[in-house]
Amino acid sequence: MPNTRETVPVPAWLRVTMLAVAAAAVLVVVWACATAWGAVVHGHPAYAVLLALTLAGAVVVGVRALRRRPARPGWRRALRVVLLVVGAAWVVLLAWLRPFAAVEPALAAMRSDDAVTVTESATRYALTPAGGGDGTAVLFQPGARVDARAYAAVLRPLAEAGHTVVVAKQPLGIAFLATGAFDDARAAVDAERWVVGGHSLGGTVAAMEAGAADDDAEAPAAGLLLFASYPAGDMSDTLSAAVASVSGSEDGLATPAKIDASRADLPADAAFTVVEGGVHAYFGDYGPQPGDGTPTISHDDARAQISAAAVAFVDGLGA
Repeated sequence: MPNTRETVPVPAWLRVTMLAVAAAAVLVVVWACATAWGAVVHGHPAYAVLLALTLAGAVVVGVRALRRRPARPGWRRALRVVLLVVGAAWVVLLAWLRPFAAVEPALAAMRSDDAVTVTESATRYALTPAGGGDGTAVLFQPGARVDARAYAAVLRPLAEAGHTVVVAKQPLGIAFLATGAFDDARAAVDAERWVVGGHSLGGTVAAMEAGAADDDAEAPAAGLLLFASYPAGDMSDTLSAAVASVSGSEDGLATPAKIDASRADLPADAAFTVVEGGVHAYFGDYGPQPGDGTPTISHDDARAQISAAAVAFVDGLGA
């Protein structure tokens, strides 16, 4: 039988909205790739997959907006409107998730040489000292939405001092989505003792991982290294690992007041180092960060102080 249903175009307002959401999605994907291509390619594949799926979805929505098709009941049109609202929110979220891409000197620190071998996989990279390391390894969790490579320069001195360093690549750049990174690192690297560390949100998750591994008979966390970070709750009486907190006096995110308040949540013997003039973004190499303070020293000077404090802490655990 011939199809007698009336064929009508999508209402103009709905068609325009669909095209606008599709165009916004394409623009966000292009913008993310153009401004953070290295971070997309070298990061955890989750974000790249979402970009590809979003681009494909935008094409489908755009094509459907231009097609004529049979009239639909009112509830289907309402559903389409709801899906458009969800799609618009998704585009905003995708833009927010764009990573802070690593810049020099972090990129140069990702190259292997006679002292340090750099290996990389989809979920982590490792800085391995010549000779294989001294038995102490470090698992590091990046800050929220920060390219994992951004920490290569500040952490490389640890590898040069003989300690294997493993940096997690977090799904979508969110440390809470990489809570299994410590277990994965211990399975991949043979080490006598481990230090768990992290920057900002990564440090908060590192504290959780250190606490969870406190009683591990085979590979407990011997140390917790916090870069501009603090634990989510009170660990003062439950954490046996040594703790070192390194912060910046001009940090606008992990402010000095927040770091000072964290003393009550950490063991009494936790060591606190303040980099005078340092800010939140100085703990990696990824450019300025919204909401941060104004530095009063150079990034190179701050990086050197942060690295020195980290090396002294990790060296001391094996003494």
